[in-house]
Amino acid sequence: MDAKEIIARRVALELRDRTLVNLGIGLPTLVAKYVPAGISVAFQSENGIIGFCAPPPEGMEDPHLTDAGGGFISALPGAASFDSVTSFALIRGGHLDMTVLGGLQVDASGRLANWMVPGKIVPGMGGAMDLVAGAKRVVVAMQHTDKGRLKIIEKLSLPPTSARRVSLIVTELAVIEPTGEGLKLLERAPGVSVDEIVASTGAKLLAEGEPPVMPIS
Repeated sequence: MDAKEIIARRVALELRDRTLVNLGIGLPTLVAKYVPAGISVAFQSENGIIGFCAPPPEGMEDPHLTDAGGGFISALPGAASFDSVTSFALIRGGHLDMTVLGGLQVDASGRLANWMVPGKIVPGMGGAMDLVAGAKRVVVAMQHTDKGRLKIIEKLSLPPTSARRVSLIVTELAVIEPTGEGLKLLERAPGVSVDEIVASTGAKLLAEGEPPVMPIS
């Protein structure tokens, strides 16, 4: 199981029945593959669809069915498509129960930076700012480090996506909850020690005893 699958499987356990959930571009879209049995979730993408699921088998792709990043998706029975105005009215109106977003950095206060990629031309922040501001829960799904560079740090060096604190950070090493007191280490990945997590984190982590092992099955 690679890092992305570990993250997607653990994030999927945060899904709740009969909720509206936005999946951001990239790694977050993998969450649709691991929805727990017995859970009914309506996935939303800001380009204008509610009711999509995992990508179709190779050769069955429909060019009219894509997520916000242009990746192919499948539509469930009863899915609805609509324009960007309606999509962002849902987001800005506080109707999303949860959004899952990728991250470039998260700081000690729980602020996310996820839209300006250093060294690359980025046309804009897309819906990220609206999603962080509007969703009831914001879960960051990202790898713990980037080629040795720490991503969970004391203070952002990239522009923040929002001043709002995110709800949860899920990486291949740990589950971390930003709180008013700091970053609380809730779980560790199987076979990963607290010392390894601390060494890969550039901000202080709060932990009470030995955190439980992250469930990912």
